[in-house]
Amino acid sequence: MQVALDATPLTVPTGGVTRYLVELRRALEAEFPDDRYQFLSDQPVPRRPEWPPHWTTPAPGSFSSKWWLLGLPRTLRQLRMDVFHGTDFSVPYLRACPSVLSLHDLSPWRDAGWHVGADRVRQRTPWLLRLGRASMVLTLSEAIRREAIDRFSLCPDRVVAVPLAADARFASRPRDPAVEPYFLYVGTLEPRKNLPFLVEAWREVWRRHRIPLVLAGRRREDGPVFAEVEGLRLLGPVAEAELPSLYANALAVVYPTLYEGFGLPILEAMQSGAAVLTSRDPAVTEVAGGAAWQGEATDVRAWVDGMSACVTDPEQVAAWREAGLRRAAAFSWKRTARETHAVYEEAARRG
Repeated sequence: MQVALDATPLTVPTGGVTRYLVELRRALEAEFPDDRYQFLSDQPVPRRPEWPPHWTTPAPGSFSSKWWLLGLPRTLRQLRMDVFHGTDFSVPYLRACPSVLSLHDLSPWRDAGWHVGADRVRQRTPWLLRLGRASMVLTLSEAIRREAIDRFSLCPDRVVAVPLAADARFASRPRDPAVEPYFLYVGTLEPRKNLPFLVEAWREVWRRHRIPLVLAGRRREDGPVFAEVEGLRLLGPVAEAELPSLYANALAVVYPTLYEGFGLPILEAMQSGAAVLTSRDPAVTEVAGGAAWQGEATDVRAWVDGMSACVTDPEQVAAWREAGLRRAAAFSWKRTARETHAVYEEAARRG
């Protein structure tokens, strides 16, 4: 099978969709070495030193200004691709081969304030779904699968939930005793991650226990801006090689998101042996599987108590760590690759 992957998410250095695309291709090539996978985009995709040499993205050619309408269908025909995977809400306007569309979540439609630059997605994706331009639709959780079916009136057998996993490099390791404990958030700094709320709750914990809060991730243009506050550390984008130890040395990973399609940092934290505190969002609840502390995303008092318990109740923290390790073991990129490949095969069969 020859599969083209939309590489547009790789034009930004970090983020959940970027991580998804890189890990998915690695796993697919490991599980299905006889297939051929090709990145395609109308935008320059910077090469990264850790990528294999064959991970290239051909120049879009003369139709780059009308990529989704003309350039991409023509390229797919020239390369004789069997399936196109639209990894970020889009597939070609004109069918050149069967397509799979990844619908990571419905945040562009849930709250316009969460994605101020997503007008094109809000308008284009429902139209593509209504006209059947995507043979199959991929979500990352059953919660989003059900939401997508209801919102876009999709045929249920056309929508498949395939969960993600933490990469093997996120393996449990002992905490470094030389590192002072800290609370850790990992992810893009954007509106729906609920970070001003997190900082508000943490400041009360800081007054009681003097445990710093570390925010690790790229700030999106519409993301929150924080004044300098004692104990609050903004790391910005963090190299992937640094993340495992950052997770492992945290007192707890805090993720008070308002809405998620999956919540990959939760699994990465669990597999690294960190205790996790997160919100009661349906997709997050599905992923956490009872192995994390969960509280309402707007309840400051609950979050103050939850973070304080990480300081005062080490036995409870140890229990969360053990539960998280067991939960993370239920996910693997091998499983993700196999189930995604089955969706490609179904798309090709329907096509």
